[in-house]
Amino acid sequence: MSHTALGHVNLADVPVARPVGRLSAVSGLLLEATGYAFETGQHARIETTTGSWLDARVVGFRQGVSYLMPFRPAEGLAAGARVFAEDGGRSLAIGPAWRGRIIDGLGEPIDGRGPLTGEASLNLEPPRINPLRKRPVAGTLDVGVRAIDGMLTLGRGQRVGLFAGSGVGKSVLLGMITRQAAADVVVVGLIGERGREVGEFVEHALGPEGLSKAIVVVAPADESPLMRLMATELCHAIAAHFRDAGNNVLLLVDSLTRYAMAQRELALALGEPPATRGYPPSVFGLLPRLVESAGNGEGEGSMSAIYTVLAEGDDEQDPVVDTARAILDGHIMLSRDLASQGHYPAIDVLRSVSRCMSLVAPREQQAAARKVRDMMARHASVRDLIPLGGYVEGADPATDHAVAMHESILAFLCQAQDESSSREATLNTLAELVV
Repeated sequence: MSHTALGHVNLADVPVARPVGRLSAVSGLLLEATGYAFETGQHARIETTTGSWLDARVVGFRQGVSYLMPFRPAEGLAAGARVFAEDGGRSLAIGPAWRGRIIDGLGEPIDGRGPLTGEASLNLEPPRINPLRKRPVAGTLDVGVRAIDGMLTLGRGQRVGLFAGSGVGKSVLLGMITRQAAADVVVVGLIGERGREVGEFVEHALGPEGLSKAIVVVAPADESPLMRLMATELCHAIAAHFRDAGNNVLLLVDSLTRYAMAQRELALALGEPPATRGYPPSVFGLLPRLVESAGNGEGEGSMSAIYTVLAEGDDEQDPVVDTARAILDGHIMLSRDLASQGHYPAIDVLRSVSRCMSLVAPREQQAAARKVRDMMARHASVRDLIPLGGYVEGADPATDHAVAMHESILAFLCQAQDESSSREATLNTLAELVV
């Protein structure tokens, strides 16, 4: 056979055989393969009895046995099925056309609007940046929520946690931030949520206005732990791409706790011993690595991040809650008591802090915010006495003033879901409270 007949293909480059492993066991979440030295992190394809292929990732090995976790539910598998290793890492073509789209953890569209298109190649692994080369947090990030912009000002490149139990308005607040935030691109990760909530969030919380500048990555609770992990990492990779292209990007991940739970499922399946409240040690090593991939890079773009953290049973000593509070640049606490009183967004200002506010907010605003905090703390100290008649006006002028201003402060902190507030209006109202 001639060289020309092969279409200019060098015969020396044509493989005579393709290495293949064999499926030896299915154990819970894991598949076991033998006969080939798979690499950790490598993608593989497994033959099924229906003639189709099941995609999986190599997550570990032990004594010649490779452990794989499938992306989708494992069905139609048989002992001895062929397992092929996929050469090279996966990548996607990404571009501005991604805005307004809803995708899964593999980067495949699920909104029925056709394939995704782009001009650049996206590496699915979140980037790692030398900390000395990262640009510091600079400039304010206005999210259109008075309680945050006025009392807990965020900076571009800051990473903050939104700590909440269930049913306190977390999704509504995220929708408000997505629609009103001063960002060129918003990347939203819905990780481990109920499937019903995904459609409700997109339709009601986001709306057409929010979706137009957002990229939504979805991995519901019924997806495999691996898909939930990959979806979270994909969010960071997408946000980093647009940041490096010079955009101001806001990343919203709901939730960091579900990401930690997915890693717990994977680690326990691999035999890692549980440590703190059932979480293996690898979870607490993975969370900082994920969070550190957010923030500013070396270029002109910025990447701010808000992670929701679920306080199961409103337990603030939960290990994931405690770890997140330590590695993030601030925490916004949502209160069930405020939510039960109809105070939305239910942000407990006295228990919340933005560690970057002193870097980006004007001194006049910081002074006004401190005075409002002082009035809120003074009112809280006598709040239980007021309905009982135990508080006597005139004993402390500062406390009397705090009680008198309480309703005005509540009106400033409360905000309807469809109500927008510019930074200028927020700061003017804040200044009026301390005159």
